[in-house]
Amino acid sequence: MPDIEDLADHAAADPDAAAARRSLGSVAVKSFRRRAQPGADEAGADTAGSPDAAGDGHFLPGRASVFVKTWGCGHNNSDGEYMAGLLAAEGYNVILEHNRADEADVWVLNSCTVKGPSQQTFVNDIQRGRTAGKRVVVAGCVPQASPSGEDWRGLSVIGVQQIDSVVAVVEETLKGNMVRMMRDAKAATPAGGKRKAGGAPLDLPKVRRNPFIEIIPINTGCLNQCTYCKTKHARGDLGSYTPEEIIARVESVLDEGVREIWLTSEDTGAYGRDIGVTIVDLLWGILAAMERHPSKTAMLRVGMTNPPYILEHLHEIARVLNHPRVFAFLHVPVQSGSTRVLSDMRRLYTIEDFERVVDVLRENVPGVTIATDVICGFPTETDQDFDETMRVLEKYRFPVLHISQFYPRPGTPAARMKRLQSTVVKARSRRATTFFESYTPYDALLGSEQTVLVTEQSADGEHYVGHNKPYHQILVPKDPALMGRTFRVRITKCAKFYMRGELVDGELERLRREAQEEAASAGGAAGAVLPQRIPKLVRIKRTVTTLPDGERDGHDAAAAAEDAASVASRSAQPAPAAQIPLWADEQHTDPETQARSDGAMLSLGSAARRAAAPASAAGGKVPPQTNNRILLRIGAHAVALGIAGALAANASGTRWTLRLGAVVLGALGTELLLAAAAPGRT
Repeated sequence: MPDIEDLADHAAADPDAAAARRSLGSVAVKSFRRRAQPGADEAGADTAGSPDAAGDGHFLPGRASVFVKTWGCGHNNSDGEYMAGLLAAEGYNVILEHNRADEADVWVLNSCTVKGPSQQTFVNDIQRGRTAGKRVVVAGCVPQASPSGEDWRGLSVIGVQQIDSVVAVVEETLKGNMVRMMRDAKAATPAGGKRKAGGAPLDLPKVRRNPFIEIIPINTGCLNQCTYCKTKHARGDLGSYTPEEIIARVESVLDEGVREIWLTSEDTGAYGRDIGVTIVDLLWGILAAMERHPSKTAMLRVGMTNPPYILEHLHEIARVLNHPRVFAFLHVPVQSGSTRVLSDMRRLYTIEDFERVVDVLRENVPGVTIATDVICGFPTETDQDFDETMRVLEKYRFPVLHISQFYPRPGTPAARMKRLQSTVVKARSRRATTFFESYTPYDALLGSEQTVLVTEQSADGEHYVGHNKPYHQILVPKDPALMGRTFRVRITKCAKFYMRGELVDGELERLRREAQEEAASAGGAAGAVLPQRIPKLVRIKRTVTTLPDGERDGHDAAAAAEDAASVASRSAQPAPAAQIPLWADEQHTDPETQARSDGAMLSLGSAARRAAAPASAAGGKVPPQTNNRILLRIGAHAVALGIAGALAANASGTRWTLRLGAVVLGALGTELLLAAAAPGRT
């Protein structure tokens, strides 16, 4: 089902969440100079038309265009933004617009496995890319949950915890190789052991679709075993980032001008149970960091939580939601109003538990928005069970409600249950939808004044979208002075999914004046989103180090020398394109591959060719194989013994063991002689 964290799907003009969240600014990326290869024809390299066909015929990283497309929840969107950032930082031309996909050399498709329709769209795009002759890399929950899927057989795969390997995977795919990075990320424990980590490091470069909104994953996986859920197969058990990692990311993005910080995961309420902390500990730590920062306008939004893991923190969560820097909004899925059905779903709570969550939050957080989900037509749901669901919906009249028909996901326990008739499922879905559409939740706010933070643009392009403290959507005039700003509006219209507001007298002049003052001090135009410069990146054992401008040229030369030295001792024989499956527990000893610092095993065929070119141009020779003489001597002795044994075999009385030994020695000696004589063998 669609993730409710993307609330922009309720924009007035268009329910399309992706369109409603399109980027409002460009993110500048570093265009790295290509390192000069010894003996390469620089002029030819510059005029090459193919990303993997430089002037000397070998692959040049960073020359291709890559289309990155993401489906699904906030966590998936954050992963997609990280992958785009890593590729952009390496010099690739990253394309996010769907109508420009045909311009790309490689398609990176980041999938969602929650529902069948979203997975089918993903599969359709795989086929479309292949038909168009594109190199396709698949990522996300679909291939992670089903690694042997027929639709992505033969394609490179990036697992949900290996998004920091996207550059390596894209480079190998452009060479014609197939790469699979599927293992779990690991983190060290205080006792010196290993545990499942939250995922790739949070301090990686990122290309945000909206420069004012940062999505921070705080953990991956969950503690539940819901019978209908396929995401569990992909994200697995709980793995949390440490509070220090998350708070450091918050401080970093505040420096970049972000105005909204969304915390996301499969279950934020379960955060930290694997590392001895709680979601409350994390939230207060983040708020302390936000209060220390000079920017006092950024807001925090807490992501989806299931009822079992928030019950013990209800009153503390209410305190957090009352904080002026936190949106009074929480997504708590109910899925069914029947405790019996919840048990069949293995949801680990009763309907009374859910109602307690809603009651406590509504009593203690004025105006709080509780969003929820329901599944209509679960296989064991009876008419009486669905009546209980309708009772809950009618009791609370949720302002945000996602209604989904049951979709059996392959490999889940619910997929083996006998399904209800589709007519029954559709009728229940229509009943819930009809009720939800029968009321407007914001009528009481007509004529009131609200403080809003504007960070988005409506899908029709006619308005900007702001949010007040309870995270209601309020449309305001499309004036550049309003973007990224906090101001007061008066509500003039209330609809089902949004309100419309006009600025209170004097607010627009104040904002324009502030924008001009800030632009003058920053050297930019009024109301402009200033691009962020991404520094040169150097990988050192899965970390990122930034180099000052003055040290870059020296580093480039040193890195080029190091690259040449690393392949000098390898054979210059070119290796054909091959499939290199890179599973976590698999060991590779192919002399044409070596381990990279990020754990990937990459082909060195092109590196060997680059090393051979300068050697031949300078008249260099491969050092002699000193072990060959020893092999020749041993082989000669063994052959002589074999011949003597063969002659002795003709004599009567010779034991059969001597005859067998003669044959073995002769065969061994022949193999050693061949090994010594073959070029490049030791």
